[in-house]
Amino acid sequence: QVQVVESGGGLVQAGGSLRLSCAASGSIFSINAMAWHRLAPGKQRELVAAINSGGSTNYADSVKGRFTISRDNAKNTVYLQMNSLEPEDTAVYYCAADISSGLVRGHFWGQGTQVTVSS
Repeated sequence: QVQVVESGGGLVQAGGSLRLSCAASGSIFSINAMAWHRLAPGKQRELVAAINSGGSTNYADSVKGRFTISRDNAKNTVYLQMNSLEPEDTAVYYCAADISSGLVRGHFWGQGTQVTVSS
């Protein structure tokens, strides 16, 4: 059994910062890519940032220069440092991890954490 759990969301004023964390636990052989997605009301789900097992990253254009994704492989954890937050960043943020668990490889999702940016 594999679990992915996010934490760190909350309410912040525009221009502020938040740091999201996502920890994977359970029967894990290896973790490949990890990513953050977000879903805002009335919008499609958006890939915010991703990081592969080698540390290569990619970002949505809307967050480049403001958000930083990183991972701690020893802790099976990925982080999203969000700076210069804007009201448009308001969304539920989901962590996704590509995990090999025994004979199974799959995409595992967290339950989401709300980020609200006030103007």
